Formats: sequence, C-alpha cells, structure tokens
Amino acid sequence: MPLSYSRPHPQPRAPSTPMLSVALLVFPGVQALDVFGPTDVFSEANRFLPPESHYRLELIATTHGAIPCSSGVRIAADCHFGDALDHYDLLLAAGGPSLVDQALPDDVHAWLREASGRARRFGAICNGSLTLGRAGLLENRTVTTHWNDAGALAAMCPGTNVEYDRIFIQDGNLYTSAGVTAGIDLSLYLLAQDHGPEVALNVARRLVVFVQRAGGQSQFSPYLTPYAEASSPIAQVQQYVLGHLDEDLSVDVLASVARMSKRNFARIFVRDTNVTPAEFVESARIDAARVMLENSALPLKTVAFRCGMRDADHLRVAFRRKLGTTPQQYRSHFGAITAKTGRNAKADS
Repeated sequence: MPLSYSRPHPQPRAPSTPMLSVALLVFPGVQALDVFGPTDVFSEANRFLPPESHYRLELIATTHGAIPCSSGVRIAADCHFGDALDHYDLLLAAGGPSLVDQALPDDVHAWLREASGRARRFGAICNGSLTLGRAGLLENRTVTTHWNDAGALAAMCPGTNVEYDRIFIQDGNLYTSAGVTAGIDLSLYLLAQDHGPEVALNVARRLVVFVQRAGGQSQFSPYLTPYAEASSPIAQVQQYVLGHLDEDLSVDVLASVARMSKRNFARIFVRDTNVTPAEFVESARIDAARVMLENSALPLKTVAFRCGMRDADHLRVAFRRKLGTTPQQYRSHFGAITAKTGRNAKADS
C-alpha cells in the first residue's frame, strides 16, 4: 500500500531506552548512499525519541582526512579506525564500486574483526559484505549483497550461504543488505527492532519510503534470461523461443527445432545455459512481460497472452515465484506509462 503523509500529527513518544551507538566504516570510494541512507534513518528516528534514547552516529574512516565518495562528494569522518575502540551497538561496513577489485588494507580487516566482536550487532550495506568476507566474518553465515556482486561474494566465501534475491537478511547478530538503497530498508528493520514498528513507520513516512517493500532484488536486476554462446546449437533454439513466445514451446517442439532427440536436446541445453528448457522459456516470457509492463498500459490479460502465459493468473504466479512481486506492483515501480499518466494499478488487472 502506498504511504501517505498529508499533514503532520503529534507523534507519541517511544518508551525510553538507552542511547544506542551506530558506527559506519567508510573508505575512499565509498558509495555515498550507503552512508547517508542509514544515517538519515537513524537521525530521523531521533525526532520521535526522547533525548536519552537518541542514536549516536559515528563515521569511522580507513584513512586520515576527508573521504572522497565514488560520486566525488567528500565527507568528514569522526575518527580514524585506529582510534575507534568503543563497543558499538551497531557496526556497519559501507560498500562502494571499488570493493569488487580492490580490498581494504589488512590492518582495517584486523580492526573490523576485533570491533565486530565487541559490537552487539554488525553487518554491511550493499557490497560492504565483501569487506566482511575478506575479514573472515562470514564463514557459515547466511548473507545477501548487491545482486551484481553476489557471485563474487559466493566465490570468495565458499563456506557462506549467499542469498541472491533478498533485500536484507538477519543471521543472528549479523545483518546484511542488498544494493545501495536497501541500506534504508535494513536500517528501518533495525529501528523497528530497537524502538518498535510505529517509530519505523513514522521515519519511513518522513523519508517517503516503504517500511518494507515488496519483492526481492530480481525485480531491479537486468533481465533474467540466460543465453548460450552464439556458437552453441542451443543459441538458434533460444532465438526461436524469443520469436514464438505465444506458441507451444514444449521440449518436443524445441528439440524438433534443434533437430535433436528430446533427451540429447535437454542435456545439451542444460550444459550450455545451466537451466532447463522449461526454465529458459519461463524466464524469456517473464522478461518479455517486464518490457511490456514498463513501456505500455496494456491490460495484464493482454500481456499474459502475448507472452504465452495463458492468462493474468499465470502471469501473477510466475512473477511471484521469480521476482517476489506482482505484475501490478512491478508496473507501478518501473512503468514509464504509469509514471506519466498516473494510472492506478487496479485498472491493469
């Protein structure tokens, strides 16, 4: 349900709790929103909390001096990591584009291991999880990260269960989030743990965001369909699928297009794409539906028919299973036609 915040009302004070300290580890090249998203959530929460329960925010830098973000904006940290000896209630490692190819210094990882052990809760925003992994803090844990870096994290930490399609995950006292703005989602979740859902809702209203958004990361990622190399005999079959989405695309039909036996076709298809023919067909149909939902105001039943989904109910089931959201919600978030015309999602059903 969309949030509304038409006029301010007196807000009840939350029950008094001790002041909580929140620290973020920042470094040259940090993603600015990984820092400002969480800090804005906790600083806005202070509006609804008594002074003795305010969050105390601290930025901890890996280097001395001003910290340049990946956008070029420079931020001033509160202290250098070598001077950060507190027992924090929450310690988060921010992410940034450079972390994929460039690790933080070893002494930062050593400090992070020690500081996380002292903290009541610790975690990462976006691909800051790579820093936690390099520090040896993710072994036998379940985490998430930005969809684009999930594969790199899984390869780096084979003993870690990386959930590719989660907005955020709690595993005991470890908290990790998906990319960039998902740090806001995680921070609202942590805020609700500390001070209850009403305070989190009030902050979400102030920031004009959802307390808990629908769906997983797949809805924000590039299209799902895995393609074979052009030299593979499967590539021709995939092109056939894309041109005949509203037709019968059973294994019998596709094997005939490939001029192979059903068994051999299925084996080679999985070998070259890492998915079954049925999974490829479904992903191709969902991708086609995403394009139509983003760029047209066609009714759902028409979108479903053109993509070979039979009817709107089958389209909804497929979206729920693959993207964790509904076609209506997807259109309201990403549809250019909806954004321009203000169409209500109910009109699309």
